Amino acid sequence: MRRIGTIAFLILAALAAQGAPHRAAGEEAGATAKPAEATCDRAAFRLVIDVGHTPQVPGAKSARGLKEFDFNLRLAKLVEQQLVEAGFAKTVLLVTEGPALLSLARRVARADALHPDLLLSIHHDSVPDSFLEKWEYNGEKHSFSDRFKGHSLFVSYGNRDRKGSLLFARLLGLALKSRGLAYTPHYTEKFMGRRRRELIDPEAGVYRYDQLVVLMYPHMPAVLLEAGSIINRDEELAMGTPERQAAISAAVLEAVEGFCKERRPVPPERMAHPNAPAKARLRPAAARAPASAAKPQ
Repeated sequence: MRRIGTIAFLILAALAAQGAPHRAAGEEAGATAKPAEATCDRAAFRLVIDVGHTPQVPGAKSARGLKEFDFNLRLAKLVEQQLVEAGFAKTVLLVTEGPALLSLARRVARADALHPDLLLSIHHDSVPDSFLEKWEYNGEKHSFSDRFKGHSLFVSYGNRDRKGSLLFARLLGLALKSRGLAYTPHYTEKFMGRRRRELIDPEAGVYRYDQLVVLMYPHMPAVLLEAGSIINRDEELAMGTPERQAAISAAVLEAVEGFCKERRPVPPERMAHPNAPAKARLRPAAARAPASAAKPQ
């Protein structure tokens, strides 16, 4: 019996010695394993593309007399198409009717009702009246300013998800930059007066605009894109080309994909439902908005 016990002990010891290296190797492999790469659930992600201004209040006029709203709608439709074709099937194009303040309340209320993960408001830029010059095009007199060109991005620190707003704005700014598009720095200059803004991300071209209703009041991250200056004669023409529109749309798609990976879509059962309707809350705030907040709608 003593011999049998000794043999059994030696067999167990040999087996243990053979298994030890394998366990150690397994533990080492587990320690160096890389985490799975973040993925984006495109089918579940909810994005609202807000078309800036309304048919009744069309915003700025271009150097050739065209309405900003038409530029906004054309680009927004192309962005929506690109996103849907890429699998972001829950993308919604938001077109609002009516006068300025009422349309601001309506667009925020409608966006909140959709419970999106992100809101992007699309605009095209102009300049203060003091910079305008006169010229003649097709026999008609128009205003222009070739002094500034480029896009710009705006976020509000008053948004309940400031971090998310900043994240998407940076992703979009860098995506535009990687395609050779430069942002305009003139919002930082003293001559902009009440339109002067704080540049909070110099690399991506992101400005802070706290009082803007469409950025401050939505219940989701919100970013406003001024896609380019249509009061600049050369840039107005560039903004109408398929190449420029395709570059901007591709940048938006890249930024949305990156944001979706970082910020997973919120399940419907976890969405916050405010106690009071957004429209009811917004009316007094919109009425208090300063004149400087009235332009982008």
